[in-house]
Amino acid sequence: MIPAMPASAASTRQASVSALRFGRVVTMGAITLLILFAGVWGSWGTAQHVMLSKGRETGTVEVTRCAGERCSGPFRPAAAGAPAHARVVLARSVAVRAGRSYEVVLKPGTAQALRSGTAGVLYAWVPLGGALLLAAVVASGGLRLSRVAWVLGGSGAVLLTAAFVAVQ
Repeated sequence: MIPAMPASAASTRQASVSALRFGRVVTMGAITLLILFAGVWGSWGTAQHVMLSKGRETGTVEVTRCAGERCSGPFRPAAAGAPAHARVVLARSVAVRAGRSYEVVLKPGTAQALRSGTAGVLYAWVPLGGALLLAAVVASGGLRLSRVAWVLGGSGAVLLTAAFVAVQ
């Protein structure tokens, strides 16, 4: 027969298992929060201009030329008396095509245009959608929180799908 383990060794083992479990939860929780923070940070650079457009130049741009990563065209302001621009630059994405007009907001002090309206808001938050999907994997595997992971993953999938549908 194998002698029973002493009580002090069993309690030491339980304490070390608890410490490792606590360390895993803290580390994976921090990584999850870091991923989500990075998604918000990556989205906010564009989203702030699109969502908080009061006081900014808004209007439409008719895309006349696309080359490489950028499309350009003349800007017609929505407000009467606002200056028109002969050429503004719009980032080329899957949904931007030459010959079409898009509602845009200009970044202050630049000739860079950003899509506005519902499509622009959803498109601006695409990095957060990807971060939600990645955080779902970490929450499921590292934290073993399957319900939270389903909520994070579902939210990310809905956001990315809505952005894809809106910009078409």
